[in-house]
Amino acid sequence: MSNFCPVQWPEEATPNEWKACKECGLYKHGSRMIWGEGNPDAPIMIILDNPGAREDREGNPFVCGTRQTLQKAAHHVGLTSQDIYVTYILKRKPARAYEKEQTRKTCMIHLKEQLQVKNPALIFCMGNVSVQSFFHNAEVDVKSLRGKLHNVQGYQTAVAYHPLAVRRRPNLWTLFVKDWQYVADHYEKIRKG
Repeated sequence: MSNFCPVQWPEEATPNEWKACKECGLYKHGSRMIWGEGNPDAPIMIILDNPGAREDREGNPFVCGTRQTLQKAAHHVGLTSQDIYVTYILKRKPARAYEKEQTRKTCMIHLKEQLQVKNPALIFCMGNVSVQSFFHNAEVDVKSLRGKLHNVQGYQTAVAYHPLAVRRRPNLWTLFVKDWQYVADHYEKIRKG
């Protein structure tokens, strides 16, 4: 692990027809729209709740803690940025309180479009917000769903704790890596056919 160094993964440009999207109201928060990052053609699509900080106060790009933890786990199990595409339920980082349930439902239109275009081999949902939104079930949680594959919206889907939760509670790191290994092993089976 000593040779691991987090890097800024390239962002995928937001499609022109969505750049000025105002459907959910998050544009009022002043954050820019982030469509996704990593390899847009990757077989594994990671779904997080929303983008994290991408620039420091001076406007310089940096790798936030969420992405550091995510990249460290991927590296640990042998996956690279070519294997992974990261996207979000919300395409803008909320800066203050908002109507969570309605906003997430509204923003799912973007994720549905991404799924149709990309058709990933495997979905990896991280954190309760993304799991509940993607599974269309507010009652489910990561703890009860991790460690197995689920067929959700026609996609093989695995779940894990959110990288930020893992940073805050280091005792979750072992479980987080175990879930990453599960995804890496399953992807290897898919790849070998």
